[in-house]
Amino acid sequence: MSGQSSPPARNGPAVGISSELRGIDEDVTAAVRRRLAPMLDEWLATAADADPRFARDIAHRVARFTLVGGSRMRAHLLWWAARSGGATPGPEQARALLTVACAVELLQSCALVHDDVMDGSALRRGAPALHSALGRQYPVTRPDPPGAPPFRQSAAILAGDLALAWADDAFAEAALEHPVRAGVRSAWRQMRCEMVAGQYLDLRAQALARQDAEQALRIAYLKTARYSVEHPLALGALLTDVDPDTLGLLRSAGRCAGIAFQLRDDLLGAFGDPARTGKPVGDDIRAGKATYLAALAFARTRPHGAAAARAVLQRHLGDPDLTPSDLHRVQEVLESTGARSAVQAKIADLSEECRLHLSRAALDPVAGPRLTALLDRAVGRGAETRAGLPAGARIGEAGAIPARRPALTVQGARP
Repeated sequence: MSGQSSPPARNGPAVGISSELRGIDEDVTAAVRRRLAPMLDEWLATAADADPRFARDIAHRVARFTLVGGSRMRAHLLWWAARSGGATPGPEQARALLTVACAVELLQSCALVHDDVMDGSALRRGAPALHSALGRQYPVTRPDPPGAPPFRQSAAILAGDLALAWADDAFAEAALEHPVRAGVRSAWRQMRCEMVAGQYLDLRAQALARQDAEQALRIAYLKTARYSVEHPLALGALLTDVDPDTLGLLRSAGRCAGIAFQLRDDLLGAFGDPARTGKPVGDDIRAGKATYLAALAFARTRPHGAAAARAVLQRHLGDPDLTPSDLHRVQEVLESTGARSAVQAKIADLSEECRLHLSRAALDPVAGPRLTALLDRAVGRGAETRAGLPAGARIGEAGAIPARRPALTVQGARP
């Protein structure tokens, strides 16, 4: 494989690598931004040629949203998975890795813009969501046509579509070496398809008002575990031709961490601090989301004597006019049924299983700890209050559990 050399030294700065590669290792976020900016400039010029108003209203918003970015978790996972086998990427291979990371970030922009429309979320990253910003820019002067969605929502869908088109444009620019090309393209196709599949299942469950714990985990598996963690890890590992055993263990670790990430996000949605999460608390409850947290609470209200708690859930899950006192009643039921603590325990189990998979992988001594730290952060290990969960929401300790496929087998799904 081109550009391959000795792995970096243990317990110290990497040696024998270029200053450019060392700079990426030290700040993946900045490296992705540097690679993304000129591509966005080119696409913005194309948008302006098509129509200046479209460029200002839509294209520039998508570009700014993507360039500012969030945590860049997926890009970091991709980069350090690529480094996990000990290979030292050459300049062209590093550029290809960053280009694919940019494609992943643009795909995430598409997902977030569309997700905010479908969920009716007014905030994203502490600022107005894209459809909210468009609504403020163009206040309604006439009613929308009967049966048609509001202008701001329709325009935001187009913005998400543009982000998706740009994601494919970025991926097409990555110079993929022949031995890895087929595997990387296959992972990219799967990632895009499963993102949409998970979102559809989420919408379907919400529309049918079905609270099913196993289905909630299936949605978390497709919508978050595979898309947000497992596929970015796989893309990075495939790009540098990491050995199959390590790739399999990275996938398994990512699957566990990804499901835990979604379950933790569900907790933040119900109990988090908006000042820290950047999103309103209770949005999932207002939308009637079929989360694992809500499904467990419903299941635990079946025994005799829990009718009052069940009535609270039936009345307020899916209530767009949910008041703060209504939200408090739902939170009390999530607590009193033990659903919240059960979700915390499952997150802890998945976190331990993730670490078990990583411990079995022959990871590079520099990249291995970076990956472990990234996945620990994804599952919230030791960072609950910093992320916005109030005191008392700490994820508990748990021992290691046997290897399994958590997306397909549901442990603790029934009361």
